[in-house]
Amino acid sequence: MAKKQKAEVIPKSCVACGSCLKVCPKKAISIWKGSYAIVEKEKCVGCRRCERECPVNGIEMRETHEKVV
Repeated sequence: MAKKQKAEVIPKSCVACGSCLKVCPKKAISIWKGSYAIVEKEKCVGCRRCERECPVNGIEMRETHEKVV
């Protein structure tokens, strides 16, 4: 069984441009106090759109403890 991946923002890299917000199909991303993006893990489906869209490579996909069935 493969492990599921979810998006995780790297706060030091994020410039809060909002590019990831525009492409997230589940609206799982928001900007925290104008500083950096945050991902609601329970909403994230691991589609990687935000990771590909980020102009500063501030989003990585990380394995979660959830199993893909």
